[in-house]
Amino acid sequence: MWDTKNVLTGSADNSCRLWDCETGKQLALVETNSAVRTCGFDFSGNIIMFSTDKQMGYQCILNYFDLRDPQQIEDNQPYLSLPCNESKITSAVWGPLGEFVIAGHENGEINQYSAKSGEILKVAKEHTKQINDIQSSVDLTMVISASKDCTAKLFDSTNLEHIKTFKTERPVNSAAISPIMDHVVMGGGQEAMEVTTTSTRIGKFEARFFHAAYEEEFGRVKGHFGPINCVAFHPDGKSYSSGGEDGYVRIHYFDPQYFDFELEA
Repeated sequence: MWDTKNVLTGSADNSCRLWDCETGKQLALVETNSAVRTCGFDFSGNIIMFSTDKQMGYQCILNYFDLRDPQQIEDNQPYLSLPCNESKITSAVWGPLGEFVIAGHENGEINQYSAKSGEILKVAKEHTKQINDIQSSVDLTMVISASKDCTAKLFDSTNLEHIKTFKTERPVNSAAISPIMDHVVMGGGQEAMEVTTTSTRIGKFEARFFHAAYEEEFGRVKGHFGPINCVAFHPDGKSYSSGGEDGYVRIHYFDPQYFDFELEA
């Protein structure tokens, strides 16, 4: 949440929970029929969304709750509940001004779901395989998607227009946009179950930096000895962190040269 008072979590224990960051106290609990895959606050912090997995005979559902109405949580009745029959949601973020949610699907589609009517506003079919991660730019004008098809792509949040593509040789598990530079960082590697059969050198477990405008790779950071599952920039843009299948979260601070670096077009 933008004022950092609360945190929202979704789990495979079939629940979505709201917590107080300072005390760790649970403020609200919503129980679901299947695992919760994604969740998030809108910009105001008043409305939450979460999606559930398609499993055990239950379909994937995108739910919207208004926290200003405690009855919705008590009765476990979202003000809007959208079944996603065709392909389950694998990653989702709120769009600007809390008007819609941008969701990536198992089949590679990215959709905008209205938070008011529930209708699908826009569809992007740029990826050929599952979307593993979607993250917003700091001003919410763009989103970056990471996919199993070995690419990350930059989209305009408002109209889902495809802007740029960043290509690698391995599935991309996560990608993030720098808040201060025209840079994106990507992490991935091969499937976790195949990791034990290859050396770390072959596995391509580096975090990779691309120039957002020129789509060119300009740096790699080694360290993980398993696939990278998530990457994030610090809000001040001076460091980034990566979490890997190896059980480590690595926090890297950029050298002064990084901020002076200019890619020659």
